[in-house]
Amino acid sequence: MLTEKFRETDKKLNQLERLFTSQWSKLVESLVEGDIITILNQRGIHETETLKHRSGRREGIDYEFDIIAINGSEVVIIEVKTTIRPEDIRNFLKKLKQAKNWMPEYSDKRVYGAALFISEDLGTAAMAEKNGLFVIRATGDSANIVNINDFVPKVW
Repeated sequence: MLTEKFRETDKKLNQLERLFTSQWSKLVESLVEGDIITILNQRGIHETETLKHRSGRREGIDYEFDIIAINGSEVVIIEVKTTIRPEDIRNFLKKLKQAKNWMPEYSDKRVYGAALFISEDLGTAAMAEKNGLFVIRATGDSANIVNINDFVPKVW
C-alpha cells in the first residue's frame, strides 16, 4: 500500500516537473525570439522572419520544432531548453535529419540547427558545437551565439 502511494506521488511530481519545464521553455522562447534574427545576421545567416511552434504529423510521426528562422534559401531550426542536456542534443539531431521530410517546403533550402538554452549540463554546449549546431545562450534579456568565431555550421 505504501509503495503504491510512493509511485502515485512520483508520477504526480514528474507531471508537475514536465509542466513547469514546458512553461519555462515557452517563456525563454518568447524572451529571445526577437533577438534571433539579429544574432543570426551577425554570424552571416541573413534570416528575415521566425515561426514558433511548428508542429505536424508525417508518415505517422508527430514532430515539433520550437523556433524556425527562415529566408529565401536558408532555414535555422532552433531547439529551446531551459537546461540543455546531452540527450536533448541527441534527440534534436535525429529530428534535424528528418526536417526536410517532415517539412518538404524546405527541401531545397540549406537547413542549420541551433540549441538555445539558459544553462547546460557540463559539456553539452561543446557537444552541440561539435555536431555542427549553433550554440545560443540566453542571458538576462538577450541571447548570444557562443560558438567559436570560425565555427562552420553543419548543413542538413
